[in-house]
Amino acid sequence: MSETNSAAEVAAPHRYTAAMAADIEARWQDFWDANGTYETPNPSGVLTGDPEIAARPEKFIMDMFPYPSGAGLHVGHPLGYIATDVYARYHRMTGYNVLHTLGFDAFGLPAEQHAVATGTHPRVSTEAAMENMKSQLRRLGLGHDKRRSIATIDPDYYKWTQWIFLQIFNSWYDADAKKARPISELVARFESGERAVPGTDKAWSELTAAERADVLSEFRLAYASDAPVNWCPGLGTVLANEEVTADGRSERGNFPVFKSKLRQWNMRITAYADRLIDDLDALDWPEAIKLQQRNWIGRSEGARVDFKVGDSDAITVFTTRQDTLFGATYMVLAPEHELVDSIVPAAWPEGTHEVWTGGHATPAEAVAKYRAFAASKSDVERQADAKEKTGVFTGAFAVNPVSGEQVPVFIADYVLMGYGTGAIMAVPAHDSRDFAFARAFELPMRCVVEPSDDRGQDPSTWDDAFSSYEAKLVNSANDEISLDGMGVVEAKAKITEWLTERGIGEGTVNFRLRDWLFSRQRYWGEPFPIVYDEDGVAHALPESMLPLELPEVDDYSPRTFDPDDADTSPETPLSRNEAWVNVELDLGDGAGVRKYRRETNTMPNWAGSCWYEMRYLDPHNSERLVDPDVERYWMGPRDTKPHGGVDLYVGGQEHAVLHLLYARFWSKVLFDLGHVSAAEPFHRLFNQGMIQAYVYRDDRGFPVPAAEVEERDGAFWYEGQQVKRELGKMGKSLKNSVTPEDICSEYGADTLRLYEMAMGPLDVSRPWDTRAVVGQYRLLQRLWRNIVDEDTGAVTVVDAEPDEATLRALHKAIDGVRQDLEGLRFNTAIAKITELNNHLTKTFAGGAVPRSVAEPLVLLIAPLAPHIGEELWRKLGHTDSVVYAEFPVADPAYVVDETVTCVVQIKGKVKARLEVAPSISDSDLEALALADEKVVAALGGAGIRKVIVRAPKLVNIVPA
Repeated sequence: MSETNSAAEVAAPHRYTAAMAADIEARWQDFWDANGTYETPNPSGVLTGDPEIAARPEKFIMDMFPYPSGAGLHVGHPLGYIATDVYARYHRMTGYNVLHTLGFDAFGLPAEQHAVATGTHPRVSTEAAMENMKSQLRRLGLGHDKRRSIATIDPDYYKWTQWIFLQIFNSWYDADAKKARPISELVARFESGERAVPGTDKAWSELTAAERADVLSEFRLAYASDAPVNWCPGLGTVLANEEVTADGRSERGNFPVFKSKLRQWNMRITAYADRLIDDLDALDWPEAIKLQQRNWIGRSEGARVDFKVGDSDAITVFTTRQDTLFGATYMVLAPEHELVDSIVPAAWPEGTHEVWTGGHATPAEAVAKYRAFAASKSDVERQADAKEKTGVFTGAFAVNPVSGEQVPVFIADYVLMGYGTGAIMAVPAHDSRDFAFARAFELPMRCVVEPSDDRGQDPSTWDDAFSSYEAKLVNSANDEISLDGMGVVEAKAKITEWLTERGIGEGTVNFRLRDWLFSRQRYWGEPFPIVYDEDGVAHALPESMLPLELPEVDDYSPRTFDPDDADTSPETPLSRNEAWVNVELDLGDGAGVRKYRRETNTMPNWAGSCWYEMRYLDPHNSERLVDPDVERYWMGPRDTKPHGGVDLYVGGQEHAVLHLLYARFWSKVLFDLGHVSAAEPFHRLFNQGMIQAYVYRDDRGFPVPAAEVEERDGAFWYEGQQVKRELGKMGKSLKNSVTPEDICSEYGADTLRLYEMAMGPLDVSRPWDTRAVVGQYRLLQRLWRNIVDEDTGAVTVVDAEPDEATLRALHKAIDGVRQDLEGLRFNTAIAKITELNNHLTKTFAGGAVPRSVAEPLVLLIAPLAPHIGEELWRKLGHTDSVVYAEFPVADPAYVVDETVTCVVQIKGKVKARLEVAPSISDSDLEALALADEKVVAALGGAGIRKVIVRAPKLVNIVPA
């Protein structure tokens, strides 16, 4: 702070300063804690409170779960927290029972990596980081109900995460009922014979326990299977698709990721694909987020078609252009496809083109080498339109079911197991990727969709494929069916019917969405409540054995490998604790005490954040996930939110297809099973922008301390050297981090809150500028000065009536601020408060602001700057907290302008301006305009042919 400011503060002992702000803020934070100001009552259950408050309409407001980083917060982190706090405070003051709290998503890889590096237990470092973050957030004056705060690492919390996993494990999706049902109901159908046991002629009673487990695994919503996974040797763990970057590396650590086949737990989220898409329509979410989810789920309608290979095998493809089946001249399988090994012959068929073999002696050698090549590339790289198409012939041929032709079967990296069936029928004349592949491998092409240009029907003369949904079919007939001359829609319907009648295909819907990989080879995560018997059958632990807590281990790290060594497999930290892994238990299933082996993978860090909104409602309930009445009160369906859910959820858009999709899936399962009333977790979603900061780099490109950079004549200098400025993220590594403590110490928390809310629209990213913070500091100083004498500390407001101009300024501000706070437009709300405060400063320069204006002004700013709001409210003589004071309501009579300006035109040119009442009638306005001296002079005695009146703003006179 400057010497001038310091001198002024000494001269005015009761001036609002950083020191005074610190004192005020600390006192009121202590008051709120001591008095439980933000403790929100439930209508029933273990949390009790004022019944009058509990009878109010509810408003459940949430921030996305923060991860407690050891680095602490910089000023960019609290943007969303401050916004939800302002919104929550406003709704408390407008009569709502507001639930607003904050917990910690505390499992995760960073704490485990810290433990590996230092030997410190992850819990120790995580809890220290949580305490530091709680202290930082408390200083910002956030009005959280601390009784409801949770951490995913608490056994009392992850007991219920494990319980939910078991609900999912013990459920199956009934496609007829379109909902999850208990697996016991499916077993009962198998036992009674109502439903045939798939894959066998045996009755259910004839199956062994292991055989029954295998059958049920094909139905369970949580299941273990051998499946292609993203294996990261450098981290020693497998990763979900969403945790792999576009260039095929791990999001954490930037290590190479390979495709491998491992036994892992999965969630059958694909069963809910239709509902996950359809229910988006009723959610109040940004359209961009809805679009990302729709694209990620990727619903497409088409047909399944079987291509016979040899005497017993068949390759099934999914295609959205089954009308082009006559143009399929070869097939491509993903390198990982399960049929590849079985169809590869011992030797190349006679006459195999050399370009098909890749120069390899045998098909098996060619396939093995190509698989290794493809495993080193990410799915994104494989899908990219590379100039050079790669692949290799398997040595096998399939039969095109409509033409009867033998078509060669290739493997190529541009086909993925993650979409469709992992196999395609290639129609090179009408698909650009197939066209390029066919050119590279000298494969035939057949035109079956007539080009609309003059290129003709010989694809060998084309520069690229021809694709159209408008053209007619050609060259598409056999002895049983002809599509020639048909449009695409008609042809698709006819060929689908033909395939279905012959049992070689059917119409179907396909999804891009894959089942959710739910295993991690880590220590610091929720243990699976699963044990395996001596036959390898998985058993759920009974609820009485929950929580299954993490054991102590000597080594927290999974075994890691050479990052480039794909021929490795996981070894988890838990697997090394023999005493914990191998146990004797009585599971209460009538089998008595038996030997079991525990699951040694842990759940992903997403698990705890899939349901945390529910635990906020009833955090100390040891008997059930959440009291049904409590859940229904806070999250149940309403007319305004038909699927229920949180009223407002604020966080970054980076979670569009991770956390948000997973949480929606868990909610729907719990809803289907009758545990909750809300089928959706979050009704309204708002994505806040990012606070960015300038990064200054020297001539080597290295960041230099931003706080030490000087600006001179439009250039930037550090220690005598010119540096370049760019806008980027804020963080310690870029040497541009500013902590909340820095700003609070210099200006106070209320100033920081106001500045972050005033920087611009909440959903837009904006650059941080410490020099601009002082503007909001000055606003608070002027506000203080309008109510408190800086020399004596006495309140200067008076009980006199305000003039009409002040009343209009007040009620316009009230009306505007109400609308802005409701709409999360905090920057414009602050602008309106500033305008009103400036009006009072000018109008009552010597003090003596009317109480009837000063008090509403304090109430307007209280949600944004709660500490000074409490202090001024108390100084104005109130003994109750401003937190629950009634927010001002505008008088409509003062919101409407007293007069409006009416423009009077003659021959289209403005001749006069009149100040008239907004309610003036057309006839009165016409008479007033014609009588105006300027209008009379402009007419000069001429007659009037026509007068056009648009009251109250326009009169247009047309002379005769």
